Amino acid sequence: MKNYLPLEHHKQVSEAHVPQLRWDGVTPVEEWRARCHDRLWDLLGMDSFVPCEPLFAVTEEGELNGNRHVHFTLQTEEGYFTHCDLLLPPEQDKPLPLCVCLQGHSKGSHISLGQPRYPGDEEIIKGGDRDFAVRAVKEGFAALAIEQRAFGLCGGTEYGPACDRPAMTALLLGRTLIGERVWDVMRVLDAVEAHFSHVATLEGSVLTGNSGGGTATYYTACLEHRFAGFMPSCAVCTYHDSIVVTHHCTCNYIPRAARYFDMGDLAILIAPRKLVVVCGRYDDIFPLHGVISTFDTIKRLYTASGAEDACALVIGEEGHRFYADAAWPVMHSLLERNGEIL
Repeated sequence: MKNYLPLEHHKQVSEAHVPQLRWDGVTPVEEWRARCHDRLWDLLGMDSFVPCEPLFAVTEEGELNGNRHVHFTLQTEEGYFTHCDLLLPPEQDKPLPLCVCLQGHSKGSHISLGQPRYPGDEEIIKGGDRDFAVRAVKEGFAALAIEQRAFGLCGGTEYGPACDRPAMTALLLGRTLIGERVWDVMRVLDAVEAHFSHVATLEGSVLTGNSGGGTATYYTACLEHRFAGFMPSCAVCTYHDSIVVTHHCTCNYIPRAARYFDMGDLAILIAPRKLVVVCGRYDDIFPLHGVISTFDTIKRLYTASGAEDACALVIGEEGHRFYADAAWPVMHSLLERNGEIL
């Protein structure tokens, strides 16, 4: 029977495709890493971002969930500002390692702060360890929640994210929404170094997020080297088993990416820094078999980089959510931190 359904044809093409930049096992890792870096930089449209005056303003200071809280805005591109929330323990006598938290497809980064803003937020927060920043402080970090583009205060609505048009217009302009989110994280790190070095340090720092936040975490890990560790959750999977077979938001797609690499192949850009891949055994949009296949590739590339013990896979026993109790001890172990919850 003839196939008249383009998506079904795409699935067939995807399943049979071998990426051009899958490491051949022969070329020196550093040489292959440079090739992958340049290609990913190009595909994300990173050349379209121009450094600008980093206009910075603290708009709120106070207490939140028993922690010290600072809200600030930052110009990351000429004419575009992002929102950030820094959480610190009530008392500290030295700068703490930074944990940057990226909320996934939700109503905004206030979820990471454990701060309900709209109806239904309390259930979202309680139902999947999504209050990343609150937990990060308990784990001994200075926590920084960044509002991702098209989410919350940066383009979302009270009903959720609004990614479709920003994602498609970014493509029209020769860039990607993922690239924009990566760029924002980079520029926010600059602001932390410039304005908060007395309370936060990038030494021993971590970047984490779930779902769309995990996706941004993984691609940032490929291009930003100031973090010591990365903990993407419910996002790292083969392209075929996730964003090809299953319907996903348009912000997940990078034009022509699968021609050159799958998600696991990009681990050559992350090694030897610490990487904890978190997933849910019953996640139906980032299925376990695709995660395990991807992690096998990651492990191979970490081993080739002389860092076999610097990556780990954590499998939670539910679905599409974060697993703080399972994931944090593993990250502490890789970072060789004590990791006692404060």
